[in-house]
Amino acid sequence: MQLEIGQLMDICELKLASENISEENSTRKSVYGDHFKPSCKYNQTVPTFSKKNDGYVNMAFVESGDTMPSDSMDDIELKNIQLHFPSSRSLSRENSSIQEEVIEIDRGVALTVAIQGVRGKPAIITYHDLGLNYISSFQAFFNYVDMRALLENFCVYHVNAPGQEEGAQTLPEDYIYPSIDELANQLDFVLSHFGLKQVIGFGVGAGANILARYAINNPTKVSALCLINCVSTASGWIEWGYQKLNARHLRSKGMTQGVLDYLMWHHFGRNTEERNHDLVQVYKSYFEKHVNPTNLALLIDSYIRRTDLNIQREMDPTKKRDANTLQMPVLNITGALSPHADDTVTLNGRLDPATSSWMKISDCGMVLEEQPAKVSEAFRLFLQGEGYVYGIFTVAPLSPIKMAMFRKASEEEIVKTKLEPKIQGVQWPASIINITENPISAVVC
Repeated sequence: MQLEIGQLMDICELKLASENISEENSTRKSVYGDHFKPSCKYNQTVPTFSKKNDGYVNMAFVESGDTMPSDSMDDIELKNIQLHFPSSRSLSRENSSIQEEVIEIDRGVALTVAIQGVRGKPAIITYHDLGLNYISSFQAFFNYVDMRALLENFCVYHVNAPGQEEGAQTLPEDYIYPSIDELANQLDFVLSHFGLKQVIGFGVGAGANILARYAINNPTKVSALCLINCVSTASGWIEWGYQKLNARHLRSKGMTQGVLDYLMWHHFGRNTEERNHDLVQVYKSYFEKHVNPTNLALLIDSYIRRTDLNIQREMDPTKKRDANTLQMPVLNITGALSPHADDTVTLNGRLDPATSSWMKISDCGMVLEEQPAKVSEAFRLFLQGEGYVYGIFTVAPLSPIKMAMFRKASEEEIVKTKLEPKIQGVQWPASIINITENPISAVVC
């Protein structure tokens, strides 16, 4: 029987591979001595050929030796491997670099604002979603390594809705909670208190809607917007009914299982435990133990009574300047698994395509927690496009080398934390940055 040249070459390659494996095992045995034990038995194979009626030659391999045993791995090779478990994640005030200030505004309302960064630099103002505050919504994201490098050039002002801050006392029964429009107008007090003339808005969910309302009424005070899962329409009947029931349960029974399930769906979408079980448990525990149910019910009531933003896309170039829409650049972000993805599409259809960008991140619902790397990169490029890196503002460029320096500083800080109880009185370099890492790694697609 005659063989083709390609088949002969395959047989030669198999022979050479077998000889190389045998030579490698001999070398490893000379190094490790009697402790070495091959991980598997390499068998000699004999090619056989059969010719079918169609004229094609089929090759099959018949093993002449024993099959590969299931217990072929040597225990000695694995005895020095140690498991490393992530640190326990908690949503609390762990970052000493953040300063909180309480701002007294009209009607006896007090707002808690947390400042992160050096004042005087370009300002970013954040607003959280339902059931969250600045700690549970933004702490992990803004402490992400790439975001810490970005914050070298900015100062972040985290705004908490009334009664939603960490450890908030229950609001009085006769307290009239501000409407969504009034919550947006309260941002004027924040800007005047800190002397801010122009800010960059960064909001999630209900907070994104509040920032959008403020930007519509004050276009000269908002230079850019990053909106995550923003809803631009009024609440529908289904949302209104669910949220009314949730608010009633929160007032009478506290955080019930039904309210908890709705909040998890609101933030993560469906099938959350299949994507990131640890992250889901962290937020379930947070909602059950750290959220004031009465205050949350008041915020939910205000949110479901929201009105439509009444913005529209103007296609006539001569009328764009006077159009009722968001005049500033907008980065509109959502997750592929988020229940609010369709709402962001609706918002995108009402914005000027020349100044807005819509971004959907795959395999996530809560984008700041599940995909912080992608959001931070998109936000950084968005700011660069608006001139905050190479424009008239004197801010340093965010090169890959600078990013690597921040990551190295983060690793050095971890080593310092482990050695600090053992070494007292050591003066560590001042360049090391205290970074609180998010131990829950996101699945990057």
